[in-house]
Amino acid sequence: MSVSRARQSQKAGLSGWGQSFLPGAESLSEDLADASQHFPLSRGLGRSYGDASLLASQDGRALGTTLADRILAFDEDTGVLTCEAGLCLAELNRLYLPRAWFTPVTPGTKFVTLGGMVASDVHGKNHHVNGTIGRHVLSLLMRTGAGEIVSCSREENADLFLATLGGMGLTGHILEVTLQMERIPSPWIYSESYRIGSLQELLDRLKKAGEEWPMTMSWIDTVSSGPAAGRGILFVGRWAQPHEAKARLPKAPLTLAMPFSLPSWLLSRFTMGLFNKLVYRSHFRTEKRGLVDPDTFFYPLDRVQHWNRVYGKSGVTQHQSVIPTEAGAQGIQKMIEALAASKTASFLTVVKDCGPEGDGLLSFPRPGMSLALDLPIRPNTPELIARLNRIVSDLGGRIYLTKDGLSTPEDFQRMEPRLDAFLEVKNRWDPEGNIRSAQSERLMGIK
Repeated sequence: MSVSRARQSQKAGLSGWGQSFLPGAESLSEDLADASQHFPLSRGLGRSYGDASLLASQDGRALGTTLADRILAFDEDTGVLTCEAGLCLAELNRLYLPRAWFTPVTPGTKFVTLGGMVASDVHGKNHHVNGTIGRHVLSLLMRTGAGEIVSCSREENADLFLATLGGMGLTGHILEVTLQMERIPSPWIYSESYRIGSLQELLDRLKKAGEEWPMTMSWIDTVSSGPAAGRGILFVGRWAQPHEAKARLPKAPLTLAMPFSLPSWLLSRFTMGLFNKLVYRSHFRTEKRGLVDPDTFFYPLDRVQHWNRVYGKSGVTQHQSVIPTEAGAQGIQKMIEALAASKTASFLTVVKDCGPEGDGLLSFPRPGMSLALDLPIRPNTPELIARLNRIVSDLGGRIYLTKDGLSTPEDFQRMEPRLDAFLEVKNRWDPEGNIRSAQSERLMGIK
């Protein structure tokens, strides 16, 4: 690998978004096809919360993909895009939103790479309509763990393709992505939001909204008790039609920066309760409606750079699960009670309505309700995660590997009956186990 085409990070370790550090370094290269011969793991922008993008214990370097960000082809008539895996979603939006094209699925942050989106098989507010990003990926170019560079799709090397969707980068290095983009009627979102006073009503209206609206999600209060337990705000939206939209393009939103980590003790159940009440009461009208820009609608937290520093140097983990629809209110209530029993709370809690299961062998969503809890890391957090996992497992649900950093292999394997099928494909394309991560070592025994 040429020195002129790569450089190595001088950090003492690598970190995920939850601020958990593990030993290792990152080498960035513009030529993934060449550089990928030398590394056990590719890494994008490091937005996975736990250890999915961190190195297994015996490894010293990860391949950073962010310099490999070229757009290789785009068909303006069909919307078929081919790009390198390190292209950032923020850049893709900047280039194509003015041209009336948008990615058909977007996660809650634009600071992710296309390769990372595929590896996580990300979902968004429109999962009940558009599914995961994997539904819209047409083909991939990869270097497998055995060293081969191969193309894969639903028609060619389909087992590798489907294992890579949501496979957390463990099937090989993603070099290029060919994606079907979505033509949009305007660059604006028409949005409505509703303040709702109880959990059951919120979930009922979230499910009902999915029959009319292509984009839905809700925020809930995990601290208030009694009749107010689980109260929240329902958000719905769609792309605005040309006659509804503003004539100008949306302006880039103003951003703030969190310059330092707050003291970890500051986020107590009391202070998080105050924050939850403030969010609920800030929606001072029962209903709101109007045009918003896509950044405000899809990526509200991106407006605060390094917002994860709010949780202090101890860091944050996210527990995101999906449970069957029929157990939605019961399961969410049980998890809220588990937070209270642990004398903690979720700083920011999101509930989404999920549609059909994705094609990927380890894709996260399935029909049901998804609950995402942001939890400051404390000495009792592993115990809390175990308790939450037991609730999810008992209800027939599963967890999202992109957010996980503390689950045990026993809990994960109990929730994931598809794991053996995934490992069979991985071993077929990587018989010597060259591709691995701290997460695969922790949960799957891949070392």
